[in-house]
Amino acid sequence: MKILILVLLFLVSVYIGYLFSRKYKTRDNFFKAIIYLCQKFDIEINYSRQKMKSIFDSIDEKYKKDLKGLDKNFLAFVDKEMSLDKESLFKNIGFLKEEEKDIIFNFFKTLGRSDVESQSKEIKNFLNRFEDFSLKASQEQKKYGSLSIKLGVAFGLMVIVLFI
Repeated sequence: MKILILVLLFLVSVYIGYLFSRKYKTRDNFFKAIIYLCQKFDIEINYSRQKMKSIFDSIDEKYKKDLKGLDKNFLAFVDKEMSLDKESLFKNIGFLKEEEKDIIFNFFKTLGRSDVESQSKEIKNFLNRFEDFSLKASQEQKKYGSLSIKLGVAFGLMVIVLFI
């Protein structure tokens, strides 16, 4: 019985470490999806001149999943279902830092507000900022993602040693 409890405690600590590492992976994937969205907007606005809603609808499912509902929250604003504020835009997104939220909010706030040439320049400026965020998120994921799992394993082993 004691061994079963120790194994269970070990598994719980490893799982907690995994949850922490998943946060870093989620941030990394989120910024890759935002970069994809910016690139898609830049291409579609400059060349095909599609409407914003159809651009959002044509996003790949993988990227839609990685955006964590940000696209749906923005489309709800476009459809006039809700106002555009930070709380409603980032509903159910808790893994971003405040600075990142500010930049992303400004990006969505400026979409569709100017002519094609100005909009393209703004998108490219935001794209550069998002690439910096993505690089930082990728570095954090490599650094802290595996560290979280290792700490979970180490803590689990320490608990086993203490109780034996």
